[in-house]
Amino acid sequence: MPRGQKSKLRAREKRDKARGETQGLGGAQASAAAEEPPSFTSNPLGDINQNSPAPGTPSTPKVPQGVHSATTTSAAISCTNSAEGANSQDESSEFSQVAETLYKDPLNKKVVLLVQFLLQKYQKREPITKADMLKFVIKKYKHHFNEILKRTSEHMELAFGVDLKEVDPIRHYYALVSKLDFSMDGPLSDEENMPKTGLLMITLGVVFMRGNCAPEEEIWEVLNMMGVYAEKKHLIYGDPKKVITEDLVQLKYLEYRQVLNSDPPRYEFLWGPRAHAETSKMKVLEFWAKIHDTVPRAFPSWYEEAVRDEEERAQARMAARARTAAMASARFRAMSSTLSRPSEV
Repeated sequence: MPRGQKSKLRAREKRDKARGETQGLGGAQASAAAEEPPSFTSNPLGDINQNSPAPGTPSTPKVPQGVHSATTTSAAISCTNSAEGANSQDESSEFSQVAETLYKDPLNKKVVLLVQFLLQKYQKREPITKADMLKFVIKKYKHHFNEILKRTSEHMELAFGVDLKEVDPIRHYYALVSKLDFSMDGPLSDEENMPKTGLLMITLGVVFMRGNCAPEEEIWEVLNMMGVYAEKKHLIYGDPKKVITEDLVQLKYLEYRQVLNSDPPRYEFLWGPRAHAETSKMKVLEFWAKIHDTVPRAFPSWYEEAVRDEEERAQARMAARARTAAMASARFRAMSSTLSRPSEV
């Protein structure tokens, strides 16, 4: 074949290849636009259903794919945003595969970038606006903003235990709100708070659903489903065992104690006083119901216990207000009595 014809043939092949790649990207975008948000398992809490026995006897709750998806997405974010990266070749390969899978969907790539963007805003205490999200992250995918924001909100909630809320519908300002009500010793530092809150909400949920006292092995059984292991450093959570058995215990979110008469020693978790003060059984149940795409009433036994807990909290608040009012009234009467006495000459 003459050289001129060969050149034309190669040029035609390059054009066809470029056209095929363009069509492939267009097809991926179209399928991404039509794709439904990540779905959760249709069987809430694995083998637990509405006919579950009373609290204290159900089998270990299972974490649905939604939680695993959120944590792996966050791991991919950490992997792409961290100078340290993975500590081993196996971990590097693992997270490369995660990132590759996520990036097959153009919208998921934007979700990864938007979560990273929100984390930076949160840690720097900078305002979060729709305009900035569109300008710096969403860009040409602005027509898919609502879908990207929805997926991002799910990941922020499931992986970090924070809600992304629109606090100013007029100017479209958003805020990341922790699921904990910091009412005792103040919040944790911003850089540490979100990862610990995510692990804490999962742990509190397992404890609640196991009758308010959960064996340590059952906590790790659930966390293992998320890709979180006691003896393996996690790119998001750091040293999970230290976080759960030391950090959150010292902060009084969890109580970690040895099972009575256990030999060899076994340990169990309970809610700590700070957990009781800053969250509630209803909030934790709402968290677990949401990650299973259902409602708290779908779990009658736990819902009834959560409702009783809310009623007891309300009564305690009313009693506290009554005591405060009585003390204020007593002080006022004492002051009035003092002021009404005639002054001594």
